[in-house]
Amino acid sequence: MPPAARSALLDERAIARALHRMASEIVEKCGGTDGLVLVGIQRRGVHLAERLSRLIGEREGVTIPCGKLDITLYRDDLQAVGARPVVGATDLPVDLDGKTVVIVDDVLYTGRTVRAALDECADFGRPRRVLLCVLVDRGGRELPIQADIAAISVATGPDDRVDVQVSELDGKDAVELVRGAAA
Repeated sequence: MPPAARSALLDERAIARALHRMASEIVEKCGGTDGLVLVGIQRRGVHLAERLSRLIGEREGVTIPCGKLDITLYRDDLQAVGARPVVGATDLPVDLDGKTVVIVDDVLYTGRTVRAALDECADFGRPRRVLLCVLVDRGGRELPIQADIAAISVATGPDDRVDVQVSELDGKDAVELVRGAAA
């Protein structure tokens, strides 16, 4: 089997530009910042949500609440994860009742992670509206879920993988497509 082929999709500057654009889109789609809450999906989605919250706050002169979800216990394949799944923190800074919640993740693929995030959010209140914001939409949906805001969309196959790196965890910002790597 030939080695997997890697290609850069976004570098540090492109990610910075994309996040600025996405922050503007969030404010536009939400009709402002009143009642806006950003919620990142562990792990990389949390850091992207925090950056978007900062960008919106700087531009609009407000503080945007930002939380994090660990969807591990809401997965529909939890039994495949193992007997002792590693569960991270879920921390929502405000009650979600009546709020506009923007769920943020790095990559949207099958939609199963987002379904789990929606289920978990429902346990913390009834938002007025929920939007999905992702850095990369790679297609391949198994559920009827779509991103409201995506930095880029890229066609991938089931044997491909999209690797996202964020400086907070990985020391740099980058997105690469790995063809033939088996997701």
